[in-house]
Amino acid sequence: MAAQFMNTLGKVGLGLAVVGGVVNTALYNVDGGHRAVIFDRFQGVKDKVIGEGTHFLVPWVQRPIIYDIRSRPRNVPVVTGSKDLQNVTITLRVLYRPIPGELPKIYTNLGVDYEERVLPSITNEVLKAVVAQYDAAELITQRELVSQKVSEDLTERAFSFGLLLDDISLTHTSFGTDFTHAVELKQVAQQDAERARFTVEKAEQQKKAAVISAEGDTKAAELLARAFIDAGEALVELRKLEAAEDIAYQMSKSRNVTYLPPGQNMLLNLPVTQ
Repeated sequence: MAAQFMNTLGKVGLGLAVVGGVVNTALYNVDGGHRAVIFDRFQGVKDKVIGEGTHFLVPWVQRPIIYDIRSRPRNVPVVTGSKDLQNVTITLRVLYRPIPGELPKIYTNLGVDYEERVLPSITNEVLKAVVAQYDAAELITQRELVSQKVSEDLTERAFSFGLLLDDISLTHTSFGTDFTHAVELKQVAQQDAERARFTVEKAEQQKKAAVISAEGDTKAAELLARAFIDAGEALVELRKLEAAEDIAYQMSKSRNVTYLPPGQNMLLNLPVTQ
């Protein structure tokens, strides 16, 4: 009796284990920021997209394919040519994510690694088409316009594959050695031209200053000559008085000179000899 009870208990435990295993394989989780697509062995990929949470499926018949639908960055380097046949290396940074409603189509056409199949090809295609419309110099001076054009074309192209691009930016742009050397030479030539222009302007200003100074000296001489002509003898007499005043001032400081007021005679106190 005890042996029969233990046998029955073992069968029940085995049944529970089997049921538990079946239930466990019939459950799957979809984490936050993810979506699931169900592949059915008899019906193929189902059109319904499964949201977040715990869900049931038919074991061994159905299989969940989990997709991350959050934005993720990717850098794509592209080597292309400009309108003037200059080699240009551009690195494009994109933030991409799949459109949730397009996940069954993405899985059917592209698989799980859809970004590896789509982003490099469409980025190369769009960048080469846009860059070919501009000269190398325009790629530098009109960088914002080029970036906007790339963003518009690439967003439209990615949407046809079921992808959304949240941000597109040109992070790096470099040119061939010949173009870079030519730009450096041009910059040096411009600096030399600016230096020469400054030297010429400085010489012209110095010349103008010399002319103005000479004209001022000439004008002063003309005014002085005119003053002599207009003043005549009065000016000569004034110069004499100024000279006499200066002589008197110098003699007043001399110890060997005695000054007498006008009208007095130094011999008044001497005895008169007969």
